[in-house]
Amino acid sequence: MANNTSVVGGFVVRQPSYRVIIVQVLVIIFFFINMLLIVTFFKKKSFHTSARYLLFALMLMSDSFLLAMSDILLVLTAFEVVMHVWVCVIVSIVVLLYNMVTPVTLAAMTLERYVAICMPLHHAELCSPRSTVHCILIIHGISSIPCMVILSVSAVSQFFFLIMCIVIVFSYYKIMRVAKAASGENKQSTLRGLKTVLLHAFQLLLCLIQLWCPFIEIAALQVSMNFFISVRYSNYIIFILAPRCLSPLIYGLRDETFFVALKKLWKI
Repeated sequence: MANNTSVVGGFVVRQPSYRVIIVQVLVIIFFFINMLLIVTFFKKKSFHTSARYLLFALMLMSDSFLLAMSDILLVLTAFEVVMHVWVCVIVSIVVLLYNMVTPVTLAAMTLERYVAICMPLHHAELCSPRSTVHCILIIHGISSIPCMVILSVSAVSQFFFLIMCIVIVFSYYKIMRVAKAASGENKQSTLRGLKTVLLHAFQLLLCLIQLWCPFIEIAALQVSMNFFISVRYSNYIIFILAPRCLSPLIYGLRDETFFVALKKLWKI
């Protein structure tokens, strides 16, 4: 494994190869887990008619694609592979698109939980498979807006995340009110939904902090190039990789139905 070297201000800076190796290990682990869950989803036909699991599968595939693309870019950078401008532009747009798909899907999944708990009589109608397919198209449409508004991508992204935060806070408040009024099994089910929304909020928070990473990295660059590389590496691990490993935890392992199907299929 070669070291990554670059010249900045006349100084040669080397990035230790162990960082690239650590990322490879993490990406392989997360990608393998995601693939297990994706195959489980496609093998279980009952999941194909549930808005909850359809959105979950969308997020898994989006996260897996982003993991693969970001890792490829990291390896290309480590080996100083030169990329044509038009290829770089296309790759950047695709990565930006799927970087936005996850938080937008989180907001959609939170709304689905809100409808299931607070509007159970309308859940079958509003969250039908057909409506979910339309929702997936809308998610990609919304996520593509920052790609088309390149000059103001930061402001657009921050506005999107503000809207998604409002959606999650609103859903949490409504579900909490239902939880207080519920009793018995309904109360337990509602509390589980409340915990799921909280995990969505934490996952979205990590994605939101990612918007501030460029400002942190610019400040780090003023200190030294080595410090800048260390900060950027930490940001990649914490705010790019970490949120993508929470999806299996929230649904693949916490959801009893999905976990049973996972164990049965893979004989765990």
